[in-house]
Amino acid sequence: MVTVTGMLASTATACGASGGGAPANGLVLYNGQHEQTTQALVRAFEQQTGINVTIRNGDEATLAAQITQEGSRSPADVFYTENSQPLMKLAGEHLLAPTAKATLAAVPAKYSSPAGNWVGVSARVSALVYNTSGLKPAQLPSSVMDLAKPEWAGKLGIAPGETDFQPIITSIADTYGSSAALAWLKAVKSNAGSHNYQDNETLVSEVNSGQVQIGLINHYYWYRLQAQLGAGKAHSALHYFAAGDAGYVLDVSGAGILASSSHKAAAQKFLSFLVSTAGQRVIAQTDSYEFPLRPGVPAHPGLPPLSSLHPDPADTIARLGDGSLALQFLQQAQLG
Repeated sequence: MVTVTGMLASTATACGASGGGAPANGLVLYNGQHEQTTQALVRAFEQQTGINVTIRNGDEATLAAQITQEGSRSPADVFYTENSQPLMKLAGEHLLAPTAKATLAAVPAKYSSPAGNWVGVSARVSALVYNTSGLKPAQLPSSVMDLAKPEWAGKLGIAPGETDFQPIITSIADTYGSSAALAWLKAVKSNAGSHNYQDNETLVSEVNSGQVQIGLINHYYWYRLQAQLGAGKAHSALHYFAAGDAGYVLDVSGAGILASSSHKAAAQKFLSFLVSTAGQRVIAQTDSYEFPLRPGVPAHPGLPPLSSLHPDPADTIARLGDGSLALQFLQQAQLG
């Protein structure tokens, strides 16, 4: 779960270290990714390199704001996020260092920073989760814009505080214009009514239990719920929008090194590990249910091949930006 309004976690998880700071030969990782995914990656990295990593978990937007506030005094060496927007924000503020060219070359360039100061690690795609007892596939919308129609009043659930929601708003605004994006947000808010949830975990659970019929999420939340419930016990399924739809967005999780870091060599090793075959296999083999970005590393066997999905090709890293436009619209619609 990553929410715009979430508070920074006060605990620091140290794999091989303890206390608030990292040892002299270690790294401090500000982590906005899912904790279990990051812990698995850090354990494997420490075993391979002997470099200790202290993890400070928190909401990615809150962590990005903290890094901005800390400036050159930040104790962080690496920032690992669930979405590209916080990294783009810090890059725009010149707070990230260049990523090694060999690390950038490990994944297709379209998934990483256009300026080369952070690397894409994994990906997810937006999708609808729907209750299979209440809805049939033929009834489901082919476009995200259809969610604003009156027929979804009382049936739609949303988690607008999730940073995963922001790229969808940006995509809609770039495709249909700012006025259309704001009108869509207001209509979606009205259709959702009281089904406005704090996070995607709650949203997918409520859809699965039949408390609400349909919700807009990233695909992996449903796969994680399915794994928790057990095979054949879910009462929900995923539905993807029509190929290239503005709501069919590929989100990239990435990592960058802070320009203020005094452990850049070790930090470069960490980024290199994230996109190495070993690191990408950790993502593929755990319950992350995200798509590895390194060519040749297959995703979790329960997932469809990334190549079989058809998100909007216009939604580049640069186009999705730093999330500031989406935040403005959320505030104007009184959803943020």
